[in-house]
Amino acid sequence: MTETSSFGVGARIGHNSSNFYNANIYEAYRKQKKTKQNDNIIPQDILNNIFCHSSETMHELPDSSVHLMLTSPPYNVGKEYDENLSLDEYLGLLKKVFAETYRVLVDGGRACINVANIGRKPYIPLTMHINQIMLELGFLMRGEIIWDKSASSGVSLAWGSFKSASNPVLRDTHEYILVFSKGDFKREKKKQNKQDSISKENFMEWSRSIWRFSAVSAKKIGHPAPFPIELPRRLIEFYSFEGDVILDPFMGSGTSALAAMQLRRDFVGYELNKAYIQLANSRINEAKSVLF
Repeated sequence: MTETSSFGVGARIGHNSSNFYNANIYEAYRKQKKTKQNDNIIPQDILNNIFCHSSETMHELPDSSVHLMLTSPPYNVGKEYDENLSLDEYLGLLKKVFAETYRVLVDGGRACINVANIGRKPYIPLTMHINQIMLELGFLMRGEIIWDKSASSGVSLAWGSFKSASNPVLRDTHEYILVFSKGDFKREKKKQNKQDSISKENFMEWSRSIWRFSAVSAKKIGHPAPFPIELPRRLIEFYSFEGDVILDPFMGSGTSALAAMQLRRDFVGYELNKAYIQLANSRINEAKSVLF
């Protein structure tokens, strides 16, 4: 068995990291664990539905009843579904939604947030703000995934000076997926039907922090900012068991629900726009006819 060394180690199979986590830099994180709560059951008539109201209040869901939350919040940058909130108002909205997420997640439940930083004058680091919100709410950060979208980014340039140091501007071809846990990093399988569905090959590939796959056409889906089904599919298989409940508090066109269904998980979603709920339900019903 290897253990933490001042010069690093070549492999980490059976690795003992206690020396690393006993270092002073981790002192602020060595807190007594809270008493575990029992998981609660969501009524069957609530499961596999998208509710048309704000996820600032998810009154349909009991405490400690959801196993994985994944979402891509609206970026508040002028898309047709955005409300043109100030930065403080926008972050306040996210904090209310993620506070509700904390309430409904089981102990050891995971929260995955797909987000891009925005703007250039100045650059607004939404990832920094969201990380701060989640830590203030009591979440434990697990890490971050960089979604490399360069395969579908085309050849256009960012605005700014061309071939000049006058004002060169970076062009983002990536987004982030911020990953957190509630209460504990580990989840035990409490029921026999809670099985993993991920293959060895996918587990080894997806445990790397950079994921490469293309974005999806907004026109093709009918939503101004859809994410490809590959994104929720990977998160669901990597961070949940079959039979778990998947929550998306900004459901949009229903991609998270489709991925959950395909992977034998239940879902619950929230969405304010009735047209997007109709679109999502249409996609879900079409998938059901193929899957079942």
